[in-house]
Amino acid sequence: METCFICEKHQGTIKTSGSTIYKDDYVYVGHIDRKGKPNYLGHIMIDLKRHIPTLAEMSIEEAKAFGMIMSRVSKALKESEGAEHVYALVSGNSVPHLHLHLVARYPNTPEEYWGPMDVYDWDKAPMGEEEEVVQLCNRLRYHLENQII
Repeated sequence: METCFICEKHQGTIKTSGSTIYKDDYVYVGHIDRKGKPNYLGHIMIDLKRHIPTLAEMSIEEAKAFGMIMSRVSKALKESEGAEHVYALVSGNSVPHLHLHLVARYPNTPEEYWGPMDVYDWDKAPMGEEEEVVQLCNRLRYHLENQII
């Protein structure tokens, strides 16, 4: 198998933006890493730990864990970060390792910038450097740890 960015991230051989928001036996949750460019604050990645290409290959246990954390992180983005909407996107075009993008849309985002990648084009989009990403990750982790399910 060729090298996989997501597998390397889970093995700790590469460093990504922010800090771990959540992990268990099946999933890893962290912030998007734009390789040194400012990050859209609230663009979260949920990775399945096992290397599979699509949703169709998940086991029942993996699917339960994936769905549960998708819901919990979406709720945390709304309650902790004030998102009014959370986009969810699974593409698989760039990296053939199952991962889900959750992208917060914040109040007052003009409608022409609605969409999981369109929010990046808004000149007033909440962009941040590493310190702001770490702070957001810490808030989300705290929220998840204290969330009543």
